[in-house]
Amino acid sequence: QVQLVESGGGLVQPGGSLRLSCAASGSIFSIYAMRWYRQAPGKQREWVAAIMSDDNTHYTDSVKGRFTISRDNAKNTVHLQMNSLKPEDTAVYYCNAILSTIARRTLNDYWGQGTQVTVSS
Repeated sequence: QVQLVESGGGLVQPGGSLRLSCAASGSIFSIYAMRWYRQAPGKQREWVAAIMSDDNTHYTDSVKGRFTISRDNAKNTVHLQMNSLKPEDTAVYYCNAILSTIARRTLNDYWGQGTQVTVSS
């Protein structure tokens, strides 16, 4: 019943910016955390950023100072503002939510479909 829909990916030059968005919908009871992951070709998926239910945020070292994660609780939406983008940021970016559903109130992971971010001249 839960769906995550992402938007905002695309092609950008080095030093440019993109803003990713992910909206969660369905039979959601409570959201514990929302996170962004990314996966580059030939590499394993890595965690990028997270925002908790109390709005506390966490980032992987390689994006600190450049990326900002935020959440609109009323809309069950998470954003990732990406500034000063580098070619090594090129990857498919995935939205992830840790939440409980109305039917089952244990916490589980849900994933979006992924959106391509390409940083190139």
